[in-house]
Amino acid sequence: MQAIVQDTYGSTDVLELRSIDRPVIAADEVLVRVHAAGVDRGVWHLMTGLPYPVRLAGYGVRAPKTAVPGVDVAGVVDAVGTDVTRFRPGDEVFGIGVGTYAEFTRARESKLAIKPPDLGFVQAAVVPISGLTALQGLRDHGRVVTGQRVLVIGASGGVGTFAVQVAKAYGAEVTGVCSSAKVDLVRSLGADHVIDYTRDDVTELGHRYDVILDIGGNRSLSSLRRILAASGVLVIVGAETGGRWLGGTDRLLRALLLSPFVGQQLRPFISTENHDDLVTLVELIEAGKVSPIIDRIYPLAEVAKAIRHVEDGHARGKVAITVTAASGATA
Repeated sequence: MQAIVQDTYGSTDVLELRSIDRPVIAADEVLVRVHAAGVDRGVWHLMTGLPYPVRLAGYGVRAPKTAVPGVDVAGVVDAVGTDVTRFRPGDEVFGIGVGTYAEFTRARESKLAIKPPDLGFVQAAVVPISGLTALQGLRDHGRVVTGQRVLVIGASGGVGTFAVQVAKAYGAEVTGVCSSAKVDLVRSLGADHVIDYTRDDVTELGHRYDVILDIGGNRSLSSLRRILAASGVLVIVGAETGGRWLGGTDRLLRALLLSPFVGQQLRPFISTENHDDLVTLVELIEAGKVSPIIDRIYPLAEVAKAIRHVEDGHARGKVAITVTAASGATA
């Protein structure tokens, strides 16, 4: 099969299109013929191995344990392991795979769901990681309820475009923060208010919010706490400071240490990948409350370009990869 492969950590220059063997599935896994895959900021971190704590998290200290990058996937079940009961060959699925920038990928049964019939493979492929992050960040950690004021910082990106819609689905009054070029996009997602960060500093406008979802930001905790309600919740989804050693993880640690001593709740989190929450996303999509927003679509051979587009911060919503597997391919 054809796949994007990297032997070492580094920039997109380490990525190569090669012919490799199909993955071998375990008893609880599914072999998926990939139709499309998604690109998110996490792919860049795993490709570069930065910041360095990423490598210590089980992805490989000196080189990537998984040579094929990519996590989000949508495709058709080709084969199932002996313990798999939820899926069968021919099912159209989406979810989390291992090395999805390839014609075939393996995925645990517990990290897949049936693809909504009215959602194309490309649309479905960009939902899992970003959709789960938005859902869990707001529902489980922010505990958003009807009538609350929710601020989404980074509202025009992959997670942000889902977050605005999820917050609205839960009945919140939503304010999104983005650049000038993306104001119309965020407003079209249902945001009640949109702040252009190139013109206004959200931390200086005097408004307070019950829940703040900070996506990949680098604002200080003190500045965010100024605009957080006295008993509000700050949910931190990663951080992007560019440092090789910490890369913003120091801010996450400070939030954990400070939270028990203040009235506000400061909650860094990493999303979990599971079938039940994928089904919840399907329900929101089928109800018309959430729609994936796709900025650009690249073929498999141009994964490097797709990652650079996301890395540069130009994406309006999600970026997708299309993959076409030859039906008779054996390698």
